[in-house]
Amino acid sequence: MTWTQLLASNEVQRHKTSKKELDKLRAVIARDFADASLDGVSADGVSQLPTTPALQAAKMAIACAGYRVAGAGHHRISFEVVKLAMGKAADPYSGYFDRCRRKRNVIDYDDAFVATETEALEIVAKAKEFVNVVERWIAQNHPALKV
Repeated sequence: MTWTQLLASNEVQRHKTSKKELDKLRAVIARDFADASLDGVSADGVSQLPTTPALQAAKMAIACAGYRVAGAGHHRISFEVVKLAMGKAADPYSGYFDRCRRKRNVIDYDDAFVATETEALEIVAKAKEFVNVVERWIAQNHPALKV
């Protein structure tokens, strides 16, 4: 899939981002990581929370590339198209977070006690790693938008 195809199918729109916009997304990321570390949160809850920072990080990279994901299915599309924005740097994370997204949907709508503590901790670690990869990519490719 290309940006041209995504534009034609109305899955993305052209978008000019700003440091202010990215800083707001960074605040969402920090809040959700803090929430994931609260005592008493179930493994299901902990495993859901880092999916949002990963999504926000993908959104940041996509915005830096000059686009915004639009319409239904934007979580799925974001994890797919972050590879267009970042190239190979996003490869190890794109599929992983799409699988997390699908598990999150099961937890949100269909079942309880789906995630294990080990999975939850792994998701938190992977999300933090991905956020760092995105921030390094931004610093290297869009230095005016870095932290």
